[in-house]
Amino acid sequence: MKKQLATFISAALAGAAISIGGAVFLCTESRPVGAALFSVGLFAVCTLGLDLFTGKVCYVFDNPPAYAARCGLIWLGNLVGTLIAGTALRFTRLDIISRAQSICEAKLSDGPASIFILAVFCNILIYLSVESYRENPHQLGKYLGLFLGVAVFVQAGFEHCVANMFYFTVAGAWSGKTVLYLIVMTLGNALGGVLFPAAKKFRARAEG
Repeated sequence: MKKQLATFISAALAGAAISIGGAVFLCTESRPVGAALFSVGLFAVCTLGLDLFTGKVCYVFDNPPAYAARCGLIWLGNLVGTLIAGTALRFTRLDIISRAQSICEAKLSDGPASIFILAVFCNILIYLSVESYRENPHQLGKYLGLFLGVAVFVQAGFEHCVANMFYFTVAGAWSGKTVLYLIVMTLGNALGGVLFPAAKKFRARAEG
């Protein structure tokens, strides 16, 4: 039970870290600059060893079946962290609510298929970012990969379920449709996260 609680707390902190990235994006007039600064969220997650669903789900096939349940717990923790951070920021002087509402309106007026595809592409980039941080032997390469993956997915408008938890909260946009779209985003992120690892495993077996 203590282990699960520790995971949940770590995940909530990861949700708060992503919320900080989302907040600076909402505060920045220039979209490219905001996209670049959003990377502070994943930077904090990786350097502090926090639990973020979109990063952890990429390694579900490298772990025993219980790991999938842990990913579910991490998702819930991320949700709580973004709910707390997003709600708190609504009571500050930051002028982020109207922009969050505009972003969420565009997301919720999109079709589920589009949302799913954009979520798949998002987590391909998240996997590349996390894998670069984990495996690149050069310090510059570690952080450059982290930065580029996040900046590109934000600039492109791909769907990140945890970032969207934050945007929905700041915008006050939660509804039954929002929950349904968040599930679609989560499934798309999960698929996008495992595509490259699964391909690597298949290639290794074929060559072996």
